[in-house]
Amino acid sequence: MRAARNTLLGWSFLLPNFVGFAVLTMVPVVLLFYYAFTTWDIFGGAEWSGLDNARQMMHDSSFWAAMTNTVYYTVFHIPLTLAASLGLAVLLNKRLRAVAFFRTVAFFPYIASIVAVAQVWNMLFSPGYGPINAVLRAVGVDNPPGWTTSADWSMPAVIVVGTWREMGYFMLIFLAGLQTVPGELYEAARVDGANAWQRFRAVTLPCLRPTTFFVVVLLTINSFKVLDLILVMTNGGPGQSTLVLAQYVYRKGFEENQFGYASAVSVVLFLLCFLVTVVQFAVNRRREAR
Repeated sequence: MRAARNTLLGWSFLLPNFVGFAVLTMVPVVLLFYYAFTTWDIFGGAEWSGLDNARQMMHDSSFWAAMTNTVYYTVFHIPLTLAASLGLAVLLNKRLRAVAFFRTVAFFPYIASIVAVAQVWNMLFSPGYGPINAVLRAVGVDNPPGWTTSADWSMPAVIVVGTWREMGYFMLIFLAGLQTVPGELYEAARVDGANAWQRFRAVTLPCLRPTTFFVVVLLTINSFKVLDLILVMTNGGPGQSTLVLAQYVYRKGFEENQFGYASAVSVVLFLLCFLVTVVQFAVNRRREAR
């Protein structure tokens, strides 16, 4: 009797969360895969179309532009954010005056309004009166980049802002990892004559391997599904220079009322994230087995 009561009590705690997950996450994901094979708009029912959406994607230049830009953003955003957040964590892991204040300052961009962040950076990147180009002109650059108004420089500008915004969050994760590194290892390295760089390479990085793997996985997922920053900062422009897959899904679904095709692109984005994450887990498992 007591065992049955404990079981019912446990299910009473689990059931609300499971129901919420099923209704808000699991069911929509299952429906997404179904709608990816349909022609569907908001004014009518979904009609099965088989692989028509896949064929359309193969010949859709905008889809391939969004795919290329997504990979571009991911390839540069991950290492830059990883290096910046790890560097901040190592710097702010020391006993410094007002270290809590500096940690808060580094973390603040992550919780700040994305609209405010994007507008401020757009003013900083302004070709005509922005302070960034003013500094470049002051140091002798005659024709500074147009940044968000240039097809060549808009994505680098977005990557810089994305790195600046997210490095504070991942800094906290690295700080938590640094707290677990035994101090005896650093003492032993000092006794052996290792300098600061050698201690970082031989002690800090190996001990942070699980944390680094976790951060890389999160960064990969965040990079592939980036939307809000680009939507507010450049809206995919100029042209299609910053159009990414998540924004392309938004355009096709909510602006052009092609929810079936938008679902198909969403499936591609899901599979892309899934495959890259699986590869990362496989590589990490092989490294740990050595």
